[in-house]
Amino acid sequence: MEQQTKTWFITGASQGIGLVLVKQLLANGYNVAATARNLETLKQAVGNSSDQFLLLQMDLVNEESVGKAVDAAISHFKSIDFLVNNAGYGLIAGIEESSNKEVQAQFDVNVFGLH
Repeated sequence: MEQQTKTWFITGASQGIGLVLVKQLLANGYNVAATARNLETLKQAVGNSSDQFLLLQMDLVNEESVGKAVDAAISHFKSIDFLVNNAGYGLIAGIEESSNKEVQAQFDVNVFGLH
């Protein structure tokens, strides 16, 4: 019986922990659907163009964008076995120093974007 290769879906894959995880998983033979806001940055950072690697541009705070990325990953790999919600960012400022827009944007990505 042939064993199916497991598929990972990783958000925030163009730098940091997400990028390291993508590279390690690809090196170990897994399928990886990796998302980023900027595909060119992700493509250059990973340097892999195999059928096991699917680059996806995704805006975490846009439900339609997220849905399209998930659908594309399932269409390409037939399933998603593991999800790593790694996308996010820090705001280096005291809450009283931040504008409402800055705080809302951070919550949209780091809190609401994960559901």
